[in-house]
Amino acid sequence: MMRFAFLGSGSEGNSLLIEAADGTTVTRVLLDCGFGIRETARRLERLGVAPDQLDAVLVTHEHGDHVGSAYAFAARHKLPVHTSHGTWLATSHMRGADAADVRVCCADHAFEIGGLQIRPYTVPHDAREPLQFVLSDGDAVLGVLTDAGMETPYVTARLAGVHALVLECNHDREMLRNSAYPYSLKRRIGGDFGHLANEVAASILSQVAHTQLTRVVAAHLSRQNNTRELAAGALAAVLGATLDDILIADQDEGLNWQRVRG
Repeated sequence: MMRFAFLGSGSEGNSLLIEAADGTTVTRVLLDCGFGIRETARRLERLGVAPDQLDAVLVTHEHGDHVGSAYAFAARHKLPVHTSHGTWLATSHMRGADAADVRVCCADHAFEIGGLQIRPYTVPHDAREPLQFVLSDGDAVLGVLTDAGMETPYVTARLAGVHALVLECNHDREMLRNSAYPYSLKRRIGGDFGHLANEVAASILSQVAHTQLTRVVAAHLSRQNNTRELAAGALAAVLGATLDDILIADQDEGLNWQRVRG
């Protein structure tokens, strides 16, 4: 069985826990570690997992709300960190004398960690070499897409056939336009290498939705420029579902365990 849970999701910190269990063998990876060492451990405990029960940390890119304490946390708990060469270069200042075991991965080159098959893919975002991931236990498939500025045929192709989808719904365009943010920040967030607006996320969902897609999670919501209702409404409209059918990854409370399939 494969399942996932969020430690938290938003501009103040992101971390997604994925687990694959096959009999007595369990594989757990942390996708991003955007919180401090102690806070990460506290949020893991809330989900019933201890740091020494993890097998690896994946890092999508170098922005602080994603890389956070990843290297220090991994070094403390003797975990390998998988990330792109560009992210590794961009975070050189974060790796101290007790550096973690960093293993470079590349877009479209799959690799395995225990019982998990992991397929990185690249996304349009204002980072050195950002990656997102599709993960599978050989049966269920989880797709993750956050921190992307626009939809592309390449991105939607990588998410085809997933059974559960984590999809960024960062902002409502009207709320962002009318916010107190400086113009330069509005332009960055709403640009082609920024973050996904609700309507763009809905368009992506419309292209990858299929009958076996059983879980859709709206993630990385802006506290200032979005609401749970607007994000869920945009995705629910695509699926012909209700607002309650769309799960929300919360900044403070995260999201409790969800099965990827069934």
